Amino acid sequence: MKKILLSSVALLGLATGAVAADLPSRRAPAPIIAAAPIFTWTGFYVGVNAGYGWSNDDFDAVDFADDEDDGGFVGGAQVGYNYQIGSFVVGLEGDIQYADFGREGAFDFDRDGDEDGVLESSDWFGTVRARAGVAFGQALIYGTGGFAFADDATGWTAGGGVEYAFTNNLSVKLEGLYVNLENDNDFDFAGFDGETDFGVVRAGLNFRFGTY
Repeated sequence: MKKILLSSVALLGLATGAVAADLPSRRAPAPIIAAAPIFTWTGFYVGVNAGYGWSNDDFDAVDFADDEDDGGFVGGAQVGYNYQIGSFVVGLEGDIQYADFGREGAFDFDRDGDEDGVLESSDWFGTVRARAGVAFGQALIYGTGGFAFADDATGWTAGGGVEYAFTNNLSVKLEGLYVNLENDNDFDFAGFDGETDFGVVRAGLNFRFGTY
């Protein structure tokens, strides 16, 4: 009888263990950790900027020998596209700027329809530039250069800057440009070459439509 009882207890224990093994586990599933998105500079962006510009009008004529450099507010908007390859970033940017250099004739000299030698000034200019730089994560150091224009004047521009993305969509930049413009019209002034140049230092804020 004892042997029968012991055998029954052993069989009952084995059966209970087998049933418990078949029951679903009550342990919580391992948490799923989503991978953090990899930051990239690739994508379109739009933004605004503001800063300071100063004109350096080198009139090569006696009547304008006392002309002085002048400076003032510069501000506008930009649009562009970046493409990142490894640590290198290339892109294209265009901007349009309001410029108040504090006086008439600050830049972009034109002659009126009567050809009487009256100088007119422009209060805006624009650029279309290539950008190329090196990215250090969310920081970008770049050089830039290309075409510049204002009313009847065309020319070139070159400079550089640094940009930092503090979110995936917003970045700030600090940029400096040198702009050289040449008037498209001929002048009757002896020794006057119709050329003007100026510098710009500006800060900007960009909204980026990036690829993540």
